[in-house]
Amino acid sequence: MPVSSPAVSVVIVNWNRHDLLRACLLSLRQQSFRDFEIIVVDNGSTDASLELLRSEPFRGVRPILNPVNRGYCAGNNQGIGVARGEFIALLNNDAEAEPRWLEQLLGAIRSDKKIGMAASKILTWENRGIIDKVGHLIYPDGQNRGRGTGEPDHGQYDRVEETAWPDGCAGLYRRSLFEQIGGFDEDFFAYADDAELGLRARIAGWRCLYVPTAVVYHHTGATLGRYSQERLFLIERNRLWLAAKLFPWSLLVLNPVYFALRVAATALAALNSRGELPRAASHLGAFGLIKCLLKAQWAALAGLPAMLRKRRAVNALRKLSAAETVALIQRFRIPLMDLVGGSR
Repeated sequence: MPVSSPAVSVVIVNWNRHDLLRACLLSLRQQSFRDFEIIVVDNGSTDASLELLRSEPFRGVRPILNPVNRGYCAGNNQGIGVARGEFIALLNNDAEAEPRWLEQLLGAIRSDKKIGMAASKILTWENRGIIDKVGHLIYPDGQNRGRGTGEPDHGQYDRVEETAWPDGCAGLYRRSLFEQIGGFDEDFFAYADDAELGLRARIAGWRCLYVPTAVVYHHTGATLGRYSQERLFLIERNRLWLAAKLFPWSLLVLNPVYFALRVAATALAALNSRGELPRAASHLGAFGLIKCLLKAQWAALAGLPAMLRKRRAVNALRKLSAAETVALIQRFRIPLMDLVGGSR
């Protein structure tokens, strides 16, 4: 007899985080909702991750073992490709879910067929009273950031409401969403990939609900390091690619203006010892930081023709007009000083 499919497939991408992966998997064993499978895509780990996946407590996990690090996007696409569930949950290997996480996300996404995504309440693992992300916001130059990042959690985000899209750290998606719009854009490799996927889904007509009772604790910056050159490079390059691929032309032509405003605001915040710039400069040095950002700009320009070609495929999916897409971005726009003055 055929094996029945689970309601949910949980996909976890792992790279050299044996200790964090173990805690993540243990949190899934405590879930109140039980009809799910776990798929771990390992990106060529050289630590004890493979031994962990072969150990007795985790025999039920479906592993996909890559010989090299294919990146977050390709890894998730591999997991999504073999998933058997009607719903796909993405969970970072450096995150731990509360027992009712899946139950609460599933209840929300099933409430309306137009809801294709459900976002979690993500708190920092290091200080569980501090918000990491409660849904996403975006700035009109393509830079995106978690809503509420760095704020003390005083219950200000404790109601179910629409948000732009989930953070890829911990979100639930309908399988039919991926079947319609495709998976992650693997050119992004990592960072801004969840925003690109989420905005593409919104353009295709899907909605997203934020579910405050679906709680996850996240180790911030555990994969590449908070101020690593690679992380900053990917964030800056990918925000330009996101804009080139998805923004209406009326907004895209203003990208240099919005970028200049963000740079000016970042410098002003740094003069007052606020924001990310002073901390990044202290880790990388001023020259190293400038070099990293210039390298990202150059790489973004080199990849621009490919992103512009992808606009045609997005237009074939389009349910929102250009004006409606601009209105969506403005609706979930992050205030400039919040973007440059807080910690991401």
